[in-house]
Amino acid sequence: MAWWRERLEALDAGDAPAEPRLSAVQAELVPRGVSGEELSRLEDGWLPLLEPFPWGEAVADGLKLRGRILFGIGARVLGGNAGDAEAAGALWSLVDGARHCSDLHSRMVLLEQARAGIPELPKARPPKARRRLTGLAAMAAHDALRGPQPELPYFGAKRGMAALLHYMLGTFPHA
Repeated sequence: MAWWRERLEALDAGDAPAEPRLSAVQAELVPRGVSGEELSRLEDGWLPLLEPFPWGEAVADGLKLRGRILFGIGARVLGGNAGDAEAAGALWSLVDGARHCSDLHSRMVLLEQARAGIPELPKARPPKARRRLTGLAAMAAHDALRGPQPELPYFGAKRGMAALLHYMLGTFPHA
């Protein structure tokens, strides 16, 4: 992860990367105002996942940071304010972490944090251009509200309906 951080930060100095993904970042994101330093902060959101189980607040905070950075960048690339997408990113990232977590207690901590973050979702409807991004948070809110189930399915009619309603109306599931 340190290697990636250093390579991303080097993009700001104009260094031509030999790695194809870094070349794509330099060609697509840097011209849109996304700095390599900003992308390198994603490491801070992944490092807590290396902590041993059971996970607590520190891992949840790291996951929220990861989502805020990703959705903030995504919102800017799609044309808009990063701030109103960051809460959606934090929620999505917590539920994504819960989906991939093998420890039941840690999964429940992440889902509890996700449920607590639902009121922080934007009250204003996101512009249509960004709803494909924030639709991930609509599905995450649906998953978090389902309760403390040990398994979170990736697909389902109600989950799909949450995404469809969000795309059409810009609404998020709420408790």
